[in-house]
Amino acid sequence: AARALCALVALGSQSIGAKLEGPAEQIFEGTMMLLATLVLTWMIYWMKVQARSLRGALESELAQALETGSPRSLFAVTFFAVVREGVEMALLLAATAFVTNGMDTLIGSLLGLGAAALTGVLLYASVVRLNIRMFFSVSSVLLLLFAAGLFASSLHEFQEAGLLLTIQEHIWDVSRLLSAESPIEQVLRALFGYNPSPSLVEVIGYGGYWAFALLAMPWLVERRVRQRAPVALASGRSA
Repeated sequence: AARALCALVALGSQSIGAKLEGPAEQIFEGTMMLLATLVLTWMIYWMKVQARSLRGALESELAQALETGSPRSLFAVTFFAVVREGVEMALLLAATAFVTNGMDTLIGSLLGLGAAALTGVLLYASVVRLNIRMFFSVSSVLLLLFAAGLFASSLHEFQEAGLLLTIQEHIWDVSRLLSAESPIEQVLRALFGYNPSPSLVEVIGYGGYWAFALLAMPWLVERRVRQRAPVALASGRSA
């Protein structure tokens, strides 16, 4: 059920975008990229805060659902756990499809889902063990690169639509060093929002996002973890 809902979100966003033209299309694509950036940033923040207690929290929720003996409780826990990640993935795939072709997005998403499913099976069968904190740390860096590129791409779309001023159209141009048709350029564009000739607004936006990610986000994460510590300690004592 969760996968079906996420598929509807992805197909709905793609069908809406396909019907738009001109500035409306650029505004829609920029908005989707910006939403994907916000979702990614929130997910990174959430993972950093929950890294130490995620497994225990999920096991506790499942244990409570099983104790009630209600299939609906177990369904709800599973549904919302999957739909939370699935809607995020739908937004990311929709945003990625705007900077690459649909077939590449489909193939990449299927390969990613297959790898995730295989990892889940191996974890469930106790064949492999996963260091959650290490996994979150590595994936957070990759997601930050992806989010920063999406944010810069959204600014580019808003400039094309005339919503943002183009102070300086091109800061540099390195298109001669890397052909637009090369596989490396296409991968960099799809994953990290690579632009060989960015505008001043895009460069400022990209740098500003990284300033937030490296300076403000660690402070917010540490603050949230400290706030959660007394609550977790008190609940542990009561248990």
